[in-house]
Amino acid sequence: MQIKDKLFVVTGAASGLGAATAEMLVHEGAKVLIVDLNQEAGEQFANFLGPNAKFIQADVSSEESAKQVFKLAKNLGELRGLVNCAGIAPAVKVLGKDGPHPLEIFSKTIQVNLIGTFNMCRLAAEIISNQTAIEDNERGVLVNTASVAAYEGQIGQAAYAASKGGVVGMVIPMARELAKHGIRVLGIAPGIMETPMLMSFPQHVQDALGQTVPFPQRMGKPREYAELVRFMLTNNYLNGEVVRLDGAIRLTAK
Repeated sequence: MQIKDKLFVVTGAASGLGAATAEMLVHEGAKVLIVDLNQEAGEQFANFLGPNAKFIQADVSSEESAKQVFKLAKNLGELRGLVNCAGIAPAVKVLGKDGPHPLEIFSKTIQVNLIGTFNMCRLAAEIISNQTAIEDNERGVLVNTASVAAYEGQIGQAAYAASKGGVVGMVIPMARELAKHGIRVLGIAPGIMETPMLMSFPQHVQDALGQTVPFPQRMGKPREYAELVRFMLTNNYLNGEVVRLDGAIRLTAK
């Protein structure tokens, strides 16, 4: 797929992995619809990226909110891809000092990370399936963000790991189903990345986290995530796969 002049929707794109992806796409000549709950940050970032970037405030877990995203997308250009980066990462034990894991936190995590990802995929797929086929009869690509926690969730990550495990589990059945529409489906499972949350930690904590990575011994950079997205978009034979982007880390219990 050629990225230039195509339209891509990127969720969670006001910061972190989503922002790096949106910036990469604009640099490659694409149009990008930035989706985020943070209106101020989203508008500022869209202005920074220039005329090829537009922002819309939306909750990916809301059907009506997501529909508004794709209503706008239809008017912006030829939609060829979706990159889901929106998510939350609570740290709550199943049995903590204050009692059992609050059910509303577990439900919220599943709602945003898993249902929100599926919600955006199903609506994007409908539009992309109606686009004109290009090379290899391809029409578009869906890229979903999982996590290494999907495989080795740590203590306190029951909700997060469950939600990301669901994201991993959706990739192959969606890839198989959407193949007839010329849509590829892929996932990325990042390890310890330089996201706003981790970058807010003291420097010695950041350094300690980086030292847990076999090689290179540092946190991953958002631009490295974005580069993997670029490769996934342009390599037509890559489909139905979840790629770990983690420096070979395997999470310990805590």
